[in-house]
Amino acid sequence: MNTMKILNLYSGIGGNRKLWGEDLDITAIEYDENIAGIYKDLFPSDNVIVCDAHEYLLNNFDKYDLIWSSPPCQTHSSFRQNICVRYRGTEPKFPDLKLYEEIIFLKYNSNKLWVVENVNPYYKPLIEGKLIQRHLFWSNFSIPSIEIEKDNIRKAQIPDLQRRYGYDLSLYKLKNKRQVLRNCVHPQLGNHIFRCAERELYK
Repeated sequence: MNTMKILNLYSGIGGNRKLWGEDLDITAIEYDENIAGIYKDLFPSDNVIVCDAHEYLLNNFDKYDLIWSSPPCQTHSSFRQNICVRYRGTEPKFPDLKLYEEIIFLKYNSNKLWVVENVNPYYKPLIEGKLIQRHLFWSNFSIPSIEIEKDNIRKAQIPDLQRRYGYDLSLYKLKNKRQVLRNCVHPQLGNHIFRCAERELYK
């Protein structure tokens, strides 16, 4: 069995990847150098590249067995739109449609396994996805539902999030540490989806 080659786009600190194991060939793409450095500390065997994940996908989509993409979710967030914009004076923004660019691009161009993850948005999704917990997933393989302890992401503070995801970031200086943790996919959910892809690849 060949080593599975995985592309982990917009990797953050690797919440989705935490339980995948080490016998894998993983390339992680992260734009923020500080966050990429934490990822590298946590997963030293992975190849970490600091660059634009959207552009990297376009140029390298055919080189991996599995692509996981988690584009930035803030402009799709119901909390941002319905609370921050409506009641707190936050400036409204256009939804970042790179999310749908990637779904459409992968659907019509990739013959490998892929999954795109984002929040359940404040608007009706332009492309129907699979809702699991607070996430929407689009993929070309089956992802059954899974029960994971619900989180109160809006109220959770850094210690709560660290306990939930199994990270200790106390040695790292990040001005947006809480947001970095909030951006994580729960490791159990990430592992569930990875195992679904693995079964599809090796069936």
